[in-house]
Amino acid sequence: MDVLIVTFYSYILGSIPFGLILTKIAGLGDVRKIGSGNIGATNVLRTGNKFIAALTLLLDGLKGTLSVLITTEYYNELTYYSAVIVFLAHIFPVWLKFKGGKGVATFIGSLLVINFYLSVIFISAWLIMLSIFRISAVSALLGYLVVTLTAFIFFDQKIFILILFYFVFSIFTHRQNIASLIKEKF
Repeated sequence: MDVLIVTFYSYILGSIPFGLILTKIAGLGDVRKIGSGNIGATNVLRTGNKFIAALTLLLDGLKGTLSVLITTEYYNELTYYSAVIVFLAHIFPVWLKFKGGKGVATFIGSLLVINFYLSVIFISAWLIMLSIFRISAVSALLGYLVVTLTAFIFFDQKIFILILFYFVFSIFTHRQNIASLIKEKF
């Protein structure tokens, strides 16, 4: 029964499409009709409204944080499970025919609760890579790589496997970005 409860609230929280809701409230239209077509903060930034993009980033992160905090408090043994479900719900929200965002902010929000140090490493790596490459997808993927290697070297196997899941899945969510970058370079 605990698994069903955690699945339910983690999925509901994760599937809230803040990027879509905020852009519509702000009169910016349907964010799915611009850029990459997804509902995440990077695509919301393409509307030109930095405040709405930052708010999307914050709220998408908070849904990961809230889901994992609730689980840690009441169903501690299912904490990693909750983190995975909230992440997947952001990417595959039932309300939007399973076409959501890439999950980076939700990952960060979950990781802040699970392991603060790894979240700082991911955020730092992402920001450094963003300042170098100026491409959010590249920065996110390299951030995932850095945090995965860090988890492998310095942390236990359980958290490494969780982070490895995120890294592999982020390659899937960024597959179109990867294909575009390869096409540009070759």
